[in-house]
Amino acid sequence: MQHLEALKDSKYCSLWHDQDIRPDTVPALKEDVNCELLIVGGGFTGLWAALQAKERKADADIILIEKTFVADGASGRNGGFLNASLAHGENNTEHHFPGEAQRLEALGHQNMAELLETLQRYNIDARYEPVGDTCVATNPGSVEHLREEYDEEKAAGKEVIFYDQQQMQAQVNSPTYLAGLWRKEGQSGIVDPARLCWGLKRVLLELGVRIFENTPLESVKPLGQDKMQAHCLGGNITSDKVLMATNAFHNPIGAIRRSVIPVWDYQLATEPLNDAQLEAIGWHKSRHAISNYANMFHYYRMTQDNRITWGGGGAVRYYFNNGTDIATQADVPALFEQLSKEFFETFPQLKGVKFSHRWSGIIATSTRFCMVPGVTYNGRLAWAVGYTGLGVGASRFGARIGIELLGYQPSDILQMHFVTKKPMPWAPEPFRWFGVRYTQDALIKADSRNGERGLWLKMLDKLNLGFTC
Repeated sequence: MQHLEALKDSKYCSLWHDQDIRPDTVPALKEDVNCELLIVGGGFTGLWAALQAKERKADADIILIEKTFVADGASGRNGGFLNASLAHGENNTEHHFPGEAQRLEALGHQNMAELLETLQRYNIDARYEPVGDTCVATNPGSVEHLREEYDEEKAAGKEVIFYDQQQMQAQVNSPTYLAGLWRKEGQSGIVDPARLCWGLKRVLLELGVRIFENTPLESVKPLGQDKMQAHCLGGNITSDKVLMATNAFHNPIGAIRRSVIPVWDYQLATEPLNDAQLEAIGWHKSRHAISNYANMFHYYRMTQDNRITWGGGGAVRYYFNNGTDIATQADVPALFEQLSKEFFETFPQLKGVKFSHRWSGIIATSTRFCMVPGVTYNGRLAWAVGYTGLGVGASRFGARIGIELLGYQPSDILQMHFVTKKPMPWAPEPFRWFGVRYTQDALIKADSRNGERGLWLKMLDKLNLGFTC
């Protein structure tokens, strides 16, 4: 079958990692050291936190440690969709943070503007393309929803374009498309996420931040009345402050573990399309960043060398007891086969295209469906985790909150409900696993019924519980 043949020679490796520009790893920690600020995690949050702390206090002595290499986690494995949203949509924002929607929207746009300005100022080539975001309807029910959203956003003065079936297929030719909504305002678009991380890594080293890769954290605890001590493989780090930027991965702090769960997502990348294949879909002319209006939605985009990256859909999994076992859960043939089958259903005219890369990564999701900050040990240890799929842009804002909670030029943002309100913790196992799997089945069933939601999903809607299954 073609979807199996297309996978046969693919390599298990993130497309973004498989580049000549990938920097060498820096040496691991091999002795006891001291610093002012320790940052745990070499992804977006940790890198942005180190940079913003340095910009706010140039003489800050900062160490960043990473278990493997910078960009190895979700930050180097996502789709590279850059979005200004901080709280995952207006409805979610209004429920969890009433009265703050307008300010959070403004802060999101400010964060994006500052992010892009930073890339320019430090000459970081993240291959940013301001293509906006485009949502496509693949069933009659979603056509109606997209039309309603278009009418609301157009009335609010936003720059949006609605495409009917013929117009959408002229933009990107898929027989599954019934309509589309292009949100083209603002700075939303796509980036190469690994290049973004590696560019930040370069800048931090130039600014004097000490980075230790291949340095896993084993424990962290208070030391006396004003210090923290982190025990790592290779040595101890004594610091004044600690920022935990571990996102979905295991964390020694209980409050962090209870606020997020790790959800695996799987992706494919095609080989570069030839001219005939590009003409068959016409996508290279518009380069939309696309997702479909569904509960179990796909997200996909084109790279600068005209590959298609393809992820999401039903190939998303939560494994029992917060499973993050790379050996058994990272390279799952059945899930990649499902993704491949769904790809060719969307683009049947690309018969014969091969996939060059397959990979997976772990999203951290919270019950409030957006980032969760926090602080403990009398202001000595803070965190920002749980971006629920929107971390490419929101992680910079999460990093800002994290360092402000640690005293680096704190602002009135720290008084917002977005920061002070604690999320509902996830249920313990086995209830968590049963709840997530039951919810996933309900979402799949709703998608098969034109979006009609059953009693379970309606109850979750009333409770405004976020989930990614």
